Amino acid sequence: MKTVLPNVIPIFPLSGVIYFPRTNLPLNIFETRYLTLVNDCIKSNKYMGMIQSKKNTSDVYSVGCLGKITKYKKTKDGRMLINLTGVSRFKIRSEINNNKIYREFKVSYNKFSGDSVLGKDQTKVVEEVKQLHKKAKIFFKKSGFILYNWDKFEKLDQDQMVNTLAMILPISNEEKQTILEIVNVDFKIKVLSGIIEFYLHANSINTVTLQ
Repeated sequence: MKTVLPNVIPIFPLSGVIYFPRTNLPLNIFETRYLTLVNDCIKSNKYMGMIQSKKNTSDVYSVGCLGKITKYKKTKDGRMLINLTGVSRFKIRSEINNNKIYREFKVSYNKFSGDSVLGKDQTKVVEEVKQLHKKAKIFFKKSGFILYNWDKFEKLDQDQMVNTLAMILPISNEEKQTILEIVNVDFKIKVLSGIIEFYLHANSINTVTLQ
C-alpha cells in the first residue's frame, strides 16, 4: 500500500543544509520554536520538511526534502536530538497563515514522484558513479577533508551514493541546491561530476600560480 504524504508540512529552514531522500540527517534542536515543531511532529505523523534558507533573508528555496523522525532523545538541558530519514523531495506551493511559532507550507511531491520508488535497478549508471566516486575522493584529499568512511559509502546503492556525495562535498550551497532540484539521476551525476571537475581544475590553476 502506497504511503500518502502530507500536503501541509512544518518546515525547518536551515542555511547550508541540503538533505536528500533515503539519507539520514542527525539534528540537535535547541531553539524554542523548533523544539515545539519537533514535539508537534512526534505527536502526529513524525513528518517535517527541511529546506535551505536564502542568505540574509527569511526567504527559502522552492524545493526541499520531507523527512520522518525515526529516532529522538530529550537531553537533560532541554535539547532534542533527532534523526531524520529522507522520504521525498517536495516543491513549495504556498505558505500557510497559522498561529504557531514555526512555519508551515502547502507542498507538492508530483515532480519528484520517483523518490518514493528508489532502489530499483540502476546498473546503467554504475560506471559513471564509480568515476564520480574516484573524482570525489581526489577532491576531498585536495581540499583537506579526509573525514568520510569510504568503506561504508561503497555499500550504498547508486542513488544513495550520489545523494550522499552531494550532501557532504565541500561545494557551495547554491550548487548543492541545484543538485537537489534535479529529477533525472543520470543528469544529476553529470552535473555533480562537472562541479567536482571545476573545483579540481581551479585548484590546479591556483597551485601552479602559487608556485
